[in-house]
Amino acid sequence: MIGNLKAYLAPYAQGLDLRAYRQQVLASNIANADTPYYKARDFDFKAAYATAMGQREESGHLALVRTNPGHLPMTAGGALDAVNLQYRTEHQSAVDGNTVDMDVERAQIADNALQYQILSQFMTNKLQGLRSAIASNQGG
Repeated sequence: MIGNLKAYLAPYAQGLDLRAYRQQVLASNIANADTPYYKARDFDFKAAYATAMGQREESGHLALVRTNPGHLPMTAGGALDAVNLQYRTEHQSAVDGNTVDMDVERAQIADNALQYQILSQFMTNKLQGLRSAIASNQGG
């Protein structure tokens, strides 16, 4: 039963993990807005989510990718293995080489927070539905 529950909630858990990580990446960009030569980072959530869910569907778990045969094999680390963190495209040049655009970062962090809240509510609704089904099953 627990395995089925884990699989049932996996899409939401994967999404929440990726949204939380993206929030950290965006917050790091904002924190480094005044750091000379800092390059803003981000990742494509849709691509990372699709990769995470595709890998999970194929093998039942996520596998880490080793970029060098000398790297030690490890166990799966979750949805974050699917993240391809990249430098954000520069919108305007800064004298100090910093590529953080605070307007872009604020908009992205607000959108990401909203998406996290929506996913969290979906997961809560799923759990409430399960709780109701269990309660109705015990009463009859």
